[in-house]
Amino acid sequence: MSDLASKFFKYRSYTPIPFVLLMLFFINANIWSLIIGFLLALSGELIRLWGVSWAGSETRTTGAVGGTFLIVSGPFARVRNPLYVGNIIMYFGLGIMSYALFPYLQIIALAFFVVQYHYIVKAEEGYLRQTFGRDYEAYTKNVPRFLPRLTAYKVVDVTQPPFNLKAGLRSERRTFQALGFISLLIIVLWFLRRF
Repeated sequence: MSDLASKFFKYRSYTPIPFVLLMLFFINANIWSLIIGFLLALSGELIRLWGVSWAGSETRTTGAVGGTFLIVSGPFARVRNPLYVGNIIMYFGLGIMSYALFPYLQIIALAFFVVQYHYIVKAEEGYLRQTFGRDYEAYTKNVPRFLPRLTAYKVVDVTQPPFNLKAGLRSERRTFQALGFISLLIIVLWFLRRF
């Protein structure tokens, strides 16, 4: 894994912080940006929850890239990186919600996270290719990296854990809390500036 990919992977939970601070400092929200942005952010988190309910808590590691199973069900049957797609949608939604420095901050954040996840995904793909071989190669030929396919990819002979919503909710607890806290901060700041 390259140094840049390694740093992005290790600190991926912290890279949104500068963007969140800019969103809060330069907030320019209106009722429509709050509604549309929150719905986008929530849909991103629900995509993450769906993915984590299939992949399990291994998605929370910050050390080395790894994984016990090749997950090809649920959202992984449509896109290879649903958690990162969910993150990008969630961050973009929060950016819309705050309407800070619109549209520049949102475009810069979108570009930054696309680049960040590009490097992380390249590192993860190397591990997955080495660990799961032909199964992973077949998967990459049929399932896009970031833009979801319309129909689910069907594989019958890959061993993977079952869908577990309870474990997914437990694993996503911090993300739900962060989303709720940041959304509430944006709403409070909007309210205070409005009245």
